[in-house]
Amino acid sequence: MPQLRTKATFPFLAALLLVASVPLRSAAAPAAAGKPNILLILADDLGYGDVRCYNPQRGRIPTPSIDRLAQEGLRFTDAHSSSGVCSPSRYSLLTGRYHWRTRLQAGIVGYLERPLISPDRLTLAGLLRQQGYHTAAIGKWHLGWDWAIPEGQRALFAPAIGSTPAVTGAHLAAWKAAYTQPIGGGPITRGFDSYFGTDVPNWPPYCFIENDHTVGVPSEFLPADDFRPLRASLPGPALPGWQLEDVLPTVADRACAFIRSRAQQPEPFFLYLPLTAPHTPLAVNPQWRGKSGLNAYADFVMETDAVVGRVLAALEQSGAADRTLVIFTSDNGCTPIIGVKDLEVKGHYPSGPWRGYKGDAWEGGHRIPLIVRWPGKVTANAQCDQLVQQADFMATFAEMFGTRLPDNAGEDSFSLLPLLRGGQQPIRSLTVNSAVSGLPALRQGEWKVIFGLGGGGLVLPGATAEIYPAGVQLYHLSADPGETRNLAAAHPEIVAALTAEMAKLVRDGRSTPGARQANDVAVQWRRFLDSPPAPGRPNEPKRKSDD
Repeated sequence: MPQLRTKATFPFLAALLLVASVPLRSAAAPAAAGKPNILLILADDLGYGDVRCYNPQRGRIPTPSIDRLAQEGLRFTDAHSSSGVCSPSRYSLLTGRYHWRTRLQAGIVGYLERPLISPDRLTLAGLLRQQGYHTAAIGKWHLGWDWAIPEGQRALFAPAIGSTPAVTGAHLAAWKAAYTQPIGGGPITRGFDSYFGTDVPNWPPYCFIENDHTVGVPSEFLPADDFRPLRASLPGPALPGWQLEDVLPTVADRACAFIRSRAQQPEPFFLYLPLTAPHTPLAVNPQWRGKSGLNAYADFVMETDAVVGRVLAALEQSGAADRTLVIFTSDNGCTPIIGVKDLEVKGHYPSGPWRGYKGDAWEGGHRIPLIVRWPGKVTANAQCDQLVQQADFMATFAEMFGTRLPDNAGEDSFSLLPLLRGGQQPIRSLTVNSAVSGLPALRQGEWKVIFGLGGGGLVLPGATAEIYPAGVQLYHLSADPGETRNLAAAHPEIVAALTAEMAKLVRDGRSTPGARQANDVAVQWRRFLDSPPAPGRPNEPKRKSDD
């Protein structure tokens, strides 16, 4: 495996946080001196190659704020989300557990669907609350809620796609009844002290949610004009005058206000900031329209980078930057629906050197930027080429505090601390990443097997997916980063070994040492091998719109 490259020696993490674990509870524990604040910024659909410092030769979008963060911290080049799409990756990031151990075997958490994170599962926020942190989530949740909507009334909240029906008395009565009640199952029931966001910016309800209530009661349907391509996806209830362009700036305003306020408090804070951009709707504000000279998506990436800059500036102005651990990453790769082929013609490659895009089991679907800045702890302007996963944040935070995770928490999480300290040895031997269809891929060292045909993700109109005769794909990534040469037929012994590893991961319910755990459901990982598609039809669902 490639090794960590740094320009200076990492200072030893002296006097760090050897605090005994306490039971999870609703109130924060007293803070111990020296604990860093933690700011975790999660971009939405930002590709590996969309960040200039990750793609200097084939990237055309300026990202000065994120690039500066990389100059001040450690940049991981082999970091991955659990999935090529949103909800499953967010689950794994917040729990340290692969999403495919849950009911979410494919796709995303749907509109009005129940919560994916079970009430008794430890999350990053819950772990940090145990350690005396004030915890907040600001931005996109997309992990489900317990909406107070009777089954027989759901049609009143979900008109047919492409329609904007007249609002009736039945609509208004149902909306008032649902949106004036507490919404169960959201962030404040999963370890966070507070929440503010839009849940999914291109889905209803088109309003903000604060803690467990909507901010206002929607009383009209989102206008038809907002369903132009690459804007809103699902019709539904909206506040009068709701503007999609206001969502990202409002999230940024709330994040900056939170940082300024909490920096003055004695207890440390954890801010999980899942941005709503550059995911659709491509609601680019006027000062950014046309700024990139490429297309609206590239403009939105520039606006997203500026929001990151605003948040980091607020942290600096608060006086808390030197005692704050900042993590920046993305939930998956760039979606192909935003005109990736046109961008590539213009010299910008959203996936960098990797094959595929959002939704794919190929690298472009789940290899993502990951930057860590921790003043005085992590060497600045450093690069790490070791294999890591977003699920690893759970074990990292636990080790920071000298806390042992219970056997039923963080089952797939390995601590990043050895790498943050400048270590040069792998922290994990393998990782699993899935396509939106559920097609799984297992990576071990430089070998990667995909247990089926094609990429498993979105198919662009007119595209023809390649079909492999053996029904399985095997790549050697260091020699073939573009995943162009399928070596499955040449190395059946490697395919067999990696297949056995996958079976063991499923059987054990974990990839870390510890007692065997039960998966929530029977994991259907073999279905792509057992039921190959018809010729010319890969395991890739065609979808009319992005999530």
